[in-house]
Amino acid sequence: MIGFWIIIAILLAILLYFIYIYNRLVSLQNASRASWSDIEVQLKKRFNLIPNLVNVVKGYAKHESETLEKVIQARNMFSNAKTDTEKMEAAKMLNLGLNGIFAIAENYPNLKADTQFLNLQQELSSLENDIENARRYYNAVVRDYNTRRESFPDVIIAKKYGFNFLPYFELDDEQREEVYKTPKVEL
Repeated sequence: MIGFWIIIAILLAILLYFIYIYNRLVSLQNASRASWSDIEVQLKKRFNLIPNLVNVVKGYAKHESETLEKVIQARNMFSNAKTDTEKMEAAKMLNLGLNGIFAIAENYPNLKADTQFLNLQQELSSLENDIENARRYYNAVVRDYNTRRESFPDVIIAKKYGFNFLPYFELDDEQREEVYKTPKVEL
C-alpha cells in the first residue's frame, strides 16, 4: 500500500513539474509578444512622423526624390505588413532611408537650420532611443524564451504544444555594413 502512494506522489510531482514548465513557456511567450507590441508602438510613432519630415525635406531638396521615395515606400510597407517579420523588414528599410535623409540635410545648410526640420530630427532621435531600448528588451525576452524552449526537459513540452522559435530583431547585412563603415570626416 505504501508503494502505491509513493508511485502516486512521484507521478503527481512529475505532472506538477510539467505544468510548471508549460506555464513558464507561456509566460515568456507572452512577455515576448508584449515587448514586440512596445516596439510596434514606437515604430508607429516614428512612421507617423515620416510624412512631415519628407515634406520639409522636399521643400529644400526637390531633386533628391529617390531617397524620399524609399522612406515613403518603407512607411507603406510597414502599414501593409501582415507579420512581425515584415514589420521588422520595413523598420530596417526605414532606418536606411532616414540615414539618407539626414545625409541630404548635410548638403543643404538652410534645411539643417530649419526649425521644423530640427524639431522633427530631435523627435526622431528621441524615438530611436526608445526603439533601441524596446528592441533590447524584446531580444532579451526572446533569448530567454528560445533558450527555455530548446532546453531539456522544456523542449518536450515546447514541441508537443507548439511553442515555436521567435526571431530576434537584428540588423540585416546592409545595415551592418553601415554600422561598421569608417565615418567620413571633413574639416
